[in-house]
Amino acid sequence: MKTTERLERWRDEGLITGAQHDALRMLVLNERFSVFLELNALLYLGVISLAGGLAWTVAAYSERLGDSFVVIVLSGLFALCLSYCFSRSHGYSTAEVESPNLAFDYVLYAGCLIFSVDLGYIENRFQLLQSAWDNYLLLGAAVFFVFAYRFDNRLVLSLGLSSLAGWFGLRFSRFGLLTEESMRIYALAYGTLVAGAGFWLSQQRIKRHFLDTFLHVAANVVFVALLTGVDSNASGWVYLAGLLVLCAVAGRMGVTFRRFAFVAYAVVYGYSGISYQVISELRDLVPSLAYLMITGIIVVIWMARLARQLTGKA
Repeated sequence: MKTTERLERWRDEGLITGAQHDALRMLVLNERFSVFLELNALLYLGVISLAGGLAWTVAAYSERLGDSFVVIVLSGLFALCLSYCFSRSHGYSTAEVESPNLAFDYVLYAGCLIFSVDLGYIENRFQLLQSAWDNYLLLGAAVFFVFAYRFDNRLVLSLGLSSLAGWFGLRFSRFGLLTEESMRIYALAYGTLVAGAGFWLSQQRIKRHFLDTFLHVAANVVFVALLTGVDSNASGWVYLAGLLVLCAVAGRMGVTFRRFAFVAYAVVYGYSGISYQVISELRDLVPSLAYLMITGIIVVIWMARLARQLTGKA
């Protein structure tokens, strides 16, 4: 009996899953398999490392090189990246647009990071906005949003959303509202705003495939805000109730639209909130550890089975 036939028999008998059968069959037949995601992650990591190295070089040698030279070089690099992207990109479309080549997205992302380094250096050296320096974050967010929609890049969109979050936070601190409770309110407001903007743009048929990015950012911000409120003495149960309601909504929508990430958010954040309250009530190490071990194993097994169902793998 051939090895491939044995693998098929093992799959039919339930000894191995369909995914394991496919992977083993490719190894046996010496077939090619995709490493696109791994290479993609490494390339983006390389771009981030490059930007980080550039920022370190600027910080270490700016006195020797001079402000004018540093700003001109950084601005020139940003202009080169932007020129490359405009010269290679397709025209703007409200629908999804494929990248013209493999290097395009990395050049765009590098240009955005260089722009951030340039803005940071200008503010640090010249302090043009002085106490209103947080507006640089708002400017960066606006630029990233424009580039994300012009060049159809979700990672740049994430940069814009994170910059906007930073601006919101600094604005709250400006008014002396930087307390735990106020930061939770800020996070809830920001998450609601991001989710609402994503849904509105999707309804307008403007880059509808960006909706997932908006929802991922909004969901994590709101979940974290509610989870950190569970330990509040006065309103902990209120935050827990809100957390569980949101978990139910996210889990239901994740299953309906086959988005396992949102199901995972619901399970992980919901389990964390419930576990905190349970352990607080137990107030003993041994039963707490027993609870975490038993329920943790159940949750992991259940999520693994649900992941196979949602991804269509036997």
